[in-house]
Amino acid sequence: MNAWAPGGALVASVEVTAATVQRGDVIQVGGRACRVRDLFQLSQGAKQLVFESGELLTIHARTRLVAVRSVRRR
Repeated sequence: MNAWAPGGALVASVEVTAATVQRGDVIQVGGRACRVRDLFQLSQGAKQLVFESGELLTIHARTRLVAVRSVRRR
C-alpha cells in the first residue's frame, strides 16, 4: 500500500525485522502507533527500539512487524 501523506511524503506499509527496521518507522503496538526514535543492536541479531514516547521494545532477530515508512520526495 502506497499513499500520499500531508507534506508531500509518500508512505508505504512495509514488513520490518530487526535487520531492516529504521529510525522514523511507525509501528503499531497495542493499538497505538509508535514512531522509532532510536535503536540499539543487541546480541544474536536482536534490537531494542526506543519510541518517541519513551517506551522500549526488544525484537528478536526473526520477529516480523508491519510498519509505515515515509519517503520524502525531492
